[in-house]
Amino acid sequence: MYLSAQISYYPLTDDYKAPIKDIVKRLELSELEVYSNRMSTQIFGEFEDVMGVFSEIMKWSFDTYGKAVFVVNFIEGDRRPRS
Repeated sequence: MYLSAQISYYPLTDDYKAPIKDIVKRLELSELEVYSNRMSTQIFGEFEDVMGVFSEIMKWSFDTYGKAVFVVNFIEGDRRPRS
């Protein structure tokens, strides 16, 4: 099953830019398709891959930067932007 997800990440720190950039960079290094904009990052791939990468990224974030809020929307299917 193909899964599309939109992630917004809010590190609970005054210096929030570095953690956000690190999360996006780690997502871009995954095997998933990743599209970022100013408000969120969208990831696309097989269900198990998306959930596995998201789980690893979220744990890494908490271990590295501490408390944060992740807001995620999941939708079954391919919702990649079309050019």
